[in-house]
Amino acid sequence: MAEYEKKVRQILREYDCHFVRHGKGDHDVWYSPITNRNFTVDSEIKIRHVANGIMMIFS
Repeated sequence: MAEYEKKVRQILREYDCHFVRHGKGDHDVWYSPITNRNFTVDSEIKIRHVANGIMMIFS
């Protein structure tokens, strides 16, 4: 099974998103300057659809 979290975090950094804090459970809170909002990112992204969903949140 593919692991997408490394690639997702790399793309987020390319768009100047940054880590804010650890959230509940295995989620991290990130900030997007594009939307001016915080959003959560799962620390273990194993499904492509979840990775795509995260990309939609910050854009």
